[in-house]
Amino acid sequence: MEILLPVLLAYLLGSIPSALWIGKIFYNTDVRTKGSGNLGATNTFRVLGSTAGLIVTVLDILKGTAATLIPLYIDTNIHPLVFGLIAVVGHMYPVFAKFKGGKAVATSGGILLGYQWPLFIVAVAVLLLALKITKMVSLSSMILAAVAVIYAIIYAVNTGDYPFLAVILVLAAFIFYRHRANIARIRAGTEPKIKFM
Repeated sequence: MEILLPVLLAYLLGSIPSALWIGKIFYNTDVRTKGSGNLGATNTFRVLGSTAGLIVTVLDILKGTAATLIPLYIDTNIHPLVFGLIAVVGHMYPVFAKFKGGKAVATSGGILLGYQWPLFIVAVAVLLLALKITKMVSLSSMILAAVAVIYAIIYAVNTGDYPFLAVILVLAAFIFYRHRANIARIRAGTEPKIKFM
């Protein structure tokens, strides 16, 4: 139980389908039926607008942060990054939304906020800059993942925090895997571009 309880809590935190619940409760809209059909912040921006998109982004980030901070509230010997990683799995495959969730970007950012906040600041800056240049959320997210890996390698070499590097590598792999359809559209020149930057 000492292991199962915090692991289950992390997964359930990640499974909270912010986009789905915000859409249904406040907009009477199931975002799964519109836009890309994805339960993430990007599709929420597209379908419900900037206010809902920002709220969902913040909530999805906080899921990762809350899970990473579980060892502060529950006595466990498990590394905090493990709980963050489990929350990301919950976000991608949420039990509350038939195991069809988002693409792991915002919740992964929440892990950084909870464990290595300087990288979170770097991540936000990189994402905004990439969005400004490329106008594509998907490509910007993958650029962010690549930069995070470089940062984590340098950080691990200097501090010995190789568990952090391992988790960043897994998160980056998740992000690229979840964006495989986007990669195909980018290559084909058909990936949608944002208009607000």
